[in-house]
Formats: sequence, structure tokens, C-alpha cells
Amino acid sequence: MKKGFEWIYSFLTSREMTIGLFGAICLFALIGTVIEREDFYSNPLFITLIALMGLNLLLCSVRRRKALSWPILILHAGVILTLMGSVVSSFGYVSTVNIYEGTAVDKVYRWDLKKDVSLGMELALKKINLEYYPISVKVGVLRQGEKEGLFILKTGESFSLDNYEIKVEALELPSENLMLSVFDQGYLIGSADTSGESDLPADFPYDFVLVAYKDPHLKRMWVDLMLLKGSEVIAEGTSEVNHPFVWQNLRFYHTQIDQDPQGFLYAGIQIRKDPGRLYAFLGFSVIGLGSILYFISKVYGTR
Repeated sequence: MKKGFEWIYSFLTSREMTIGLFGAICLFALIGTVIEREDFYSNPLFITLIALMGLNLLLCSVRRRKALSWPILILHAGVILTLMGSVVSSFGYVSTVNIYEGTAVDKVYRWDLKKDVSLGMELALKKINLEYYPISVKVGVLRQGEKEGLFILKTGESFSLDNYEIKVEALELPSENLMLSVFDQGYLIGSADTSGESDLPADFPYDFVLVAYKDPHLKRMWVDLMLLKGSEVIAEGTSEVNHPFVWQNLRFYHTQIDQDPQGFLYAGIQIRKDPGRLYAFLGFSVIGLGSILYFISKVYGTR
């Protein structure tokens, strides 16, 4: 029994074990890169190889701890933490769902299980926000139904009309609704849009029409999300590309905005649970610290 344990310990700390594991991991990584499947890296065999590599490095570090310098031991600790993060991350998941503006869902598609599952709460999409670079528009002005003028300008710019200054605020798409603000001698007296909505004084003599506009260029898009349990709001926030909405151990990524054949907008949301994220970032930090200490020891230790 004792000899058996000694053989296992010797094998786990051997160079042959290290080289074999490193080669197998590289082969798996190469295959995963070629086939371009993210779920390939959650394969139990690949996770086992990562765990064995971490165990091999841990046992080697313990076995040779007296012969290794502190910077090297710190580097080893950082790598072990990073590998641990990869193993722990395998217990997380990635799920996706498409949500229409103003609606909520309680089920998402789990890619590891390849089926719809309950989220355990409702995910509501409050609003889809689209921000464009200034758009060239033609604004028609009517007075008692008769054409008064035509102005060509960009959103964010203004034009004069008698004693009034009219500022073109924004063009809402895909509704093609132009929002305008009206000023009298520098004071805001109200706003109007080309759909007919207005809070201007009753004696304001003009109406506005969107005659034409050039194709806009999208500058930014984001979504306002809300999490509910029953009628209770448990969290809310915004999500945009590279800036997910984070709640507890879940990260809500906004992946796309599109519209269905009827013209209704919806957003694609990716929900990611990654319990190993903290270990991975901590591991990288420790590796960075070990690298700095190793550099310092090499530069100043030889003088």
C-alpha cells in the first residue's frame, strides 16, 4: 500500500506527467480553436486535464519548496489559482434569451443543457436605447395646414422661425418620430414631435413634419433591465457591449438589437454565471506580483 502511494506521488510530480499534461492541453486547445465551439472547453476530459495540471504543479512546488525562491513559489501559486478558476468555472453556465421591449421572461436557453430552463425570477426589458451620430433631416413647417418653410439641418442643431428658435433634439427610430424643442427669446416654452404630440401653448401657430432623413449611423446602444420576483423589483440596471449588468453571481450581457418582420424591436441577452472568475483574476494578479519580484531579484540580486 505504501509503495503504491509512493509510486502515485512520484508519478504525479514527475516531469513526464507535466510534459504529457501540457501536450494534451495544447492539443485540446488547438482543436477547440479550429472548431470554434466555446462549450468544447467545458468538456469533462479537458477540465480533468486542467485539474491534474494544477495538482501536478502544487505537488511539485511542495516537493521542491526548499529549492525554489519566493518569486518562483508565488508564480506557481498564481498559476495554480488560475487553473483552479478554470475548473470552478466549469460549474457555471451560459444562457441566452431574446426579449421584446416592455416584456419579461422567466425562462432562458442553457447552452450546456441544450434546453430551456427556469431563471428563478423574471427578467424584464424596460427600454431599448439607441443613440446615433447627428442625422441630416428635412423638417417641414406648416401653418394652419399650409406650407410655411422647409429646413435642412442635423439633429442637435436649430433653426429660426419668426421670434422662435426650434431645436431638433433627436430622431426616434424605427418610428421615424422627430423630437423638437421650441424656445422664445431663449426660454423653453415646450416641445413637440412629428407624430402630433405637443405641450406647446395653445396659440403656437406652427406644426412640424419630417420630410426626409439620411440613413443614420449608430453610435451607441444599451438596454435597461429589471429583475423581478412576483411584483417585487429585486434589481435593475443597464447593459451594453462590454459593460454587463451585474447582480450577485450573474452577469447580463447585451448582445444584439433587432426587429421582427412586424417591426417590433427586441434585444438579445446573454446570462453568464462564472463562479471561477474571481479565482482567475486573483491568479493573474499573483502571477503579476511573482513576475515583478522575480525581475527585481534578477536585476538587484546579481549586483
